[in-house]
Amino acid sequence: MRVFVAGATGAIGQFLIPSLIAAGHEVTGSTRSPAKAAQLERTGAAAVVVDGLDRAGVIGAVQAARPEVIIHQMTDLTSLSNFRHFDRDFAATNELRTAGTDNLLEAARQAGTRRFIAQSFVGWTSARTGGPVKTEQDPLDPDPLPATRASLTAISHVEQAVPQAVPEGLVLRYGMFYGPGTSDVMLDVVRKRMMPVIGGGTGIWSFIEVSDAAAATAAAVTSGGPGVYNIVDDDPVPVRLWLPGLAGCLGVKPPWSAPAWLGKLVAGDVAVMLMTQTRGASNAKARRELGWAPIYPSWRDGFPAWVKAAGQERS
Repeated sequence: MRVFVAGATGAIGQFLIPSLIAAGHEVTGSTRSPAKAAQLERTGAAAVVVDGLDRAGVIGAVQAARPEVIIHQMTDLTSLSNFRHFDRDFAATNELRTAGTDNLLEAARQAGTRRFIAQSFVGWTSARTGGPVKTEQDPLDPDPLPATRASLTAISHVEQAVPQAVPEGLVLRYGMFYGPGTSDVMLDVVRKRMMPVIGGGTGIWSFIEVSDAAAATAAAVTSGGPGVYNIVDDDPVPVRLWLPGLAGCLGVKPPWSAPAWLGKLVAGDVAVMLMTQTRGASNAKARRELGWAPIYPSWRDGFPAWVKAAGQERS
């Protein structure tokens, strides 16, 4: 099939593009960087340099590629600094999730593209009530923290617009990424014991190793009906377990503990929410309908491999 990947040189793209090509698809990838375009071409994909917010440029690039499938992976997380300024740091990504998504959907309409796969997220986005593990049927947070409202609005836009705009609109809610090219900064933070367990660490996180996320995305090119899918591993886990577990993989002392009031004072409301109220997610629908299963079914399997690979890169 002809596949257009918007944002092809990000964390997912490093694994997704080779996987699509190996499966025999004809791939065009977009990037904002001429240097990264050359990298794309070396993988066997056609490359186009275009900004996702350039509506005319996006429409022209998609029309030239004539894709049967569009995959939306456009994000911009280079400005992420801390959780106190969550929406500010995600502002560029939020614009790609709103205006960028609308540009791609219009391009799909004009090119006659029926299948559209878009990136979303699951975790802090879920309602902070009810059980610890959510399915796709559970609602997004109806009362998000002020610092996250714009980001949740952008995510909600993707999840509502994509299934409505094209005959085969799929939204993949990725869990918390780890693995090559994703969260290595977290390793340094944990290594330096700068991430405490706040408020008992009762928040539930769902992780996904980045190559597993790419495999799910590749599966969605030919499998699954319209709708939303949680792309997470099999093992939702409270912070009080995974954070010391990561420290153990790194061979450093366990993180220190902080009461919620101190965490709020030092790191802000969002950090406390992530540590104490976040809900995990179930991958049962993705396993069933995409015919996909993670190579790393648990963070317990994936973290050691991640730490080992990161150590080899450092050396």
